[in-house]
Amino acid sequence: MEKTLKQRDSSCIKVVLFGPESSGKTTLAKLLALHYKTQWVPEYMRAYLQDKWDKNQEVCTREDLMPIAKGQLLLENDKAATANQYLFCDTNLDELVVYSKFYYDGFCPEQIINAASQSKYSLFLLTYIDTPWEKDDLRDRPNDRRLLFSIFESYLKDKKLPYIILKGTNDERLQKAVKAIKNLG
Repeated sequence: MEKTLKQRDSSCIKVVLFGPESSGKTTLAKLLALHYKTQWVPEYMRAYLQDKWDKNQEVCTREDLMPIAKGQLLLENDKAATANQYLFCDTNLDELVVYSKFYYDGFCPEQIINAASQSKYSLFLLTYIDTPWEKDDLRDRPNDRRLLFSIFESYLKDKKLPYIILKGTNDERLQKAVKAIKNLG
């Protein structure tokens, strides 16, 4: 596996916010990091694609997938080095696999699929679509949220990854997430 696509070993418990666009992942990642007084990993794809849009009004292509994957893992590895007991990841390579296959007719670079399968997380927090969809330069699928949610959940089930579904207000989601994290160990 390419060295830049390797998750570094870490003693912290890694939790991933996972789900369709505009479903509250970033908000919850920040709230959890604040609650546990630790680090959270921003979504690299968002910054990367916003920059691409701002410069040339260009959208994501297949050629962007490897740089996005490398940037996401670099951010995660850097944040894991300074996190306390917990690290909250506002997305990960598994999410990139799901989106890649959805947008590119089943295509995802094999290196990303392999790196995702070798990365370790203690829990996935699957965010439900009961949050209002917020338009921005990058979000483009307001009518596909239900379909995407089912694809995200099917992915977790197929890979036998540990997850819970978070619904409700930010406070309800935070309380349920904290309870699930407490049960990790």
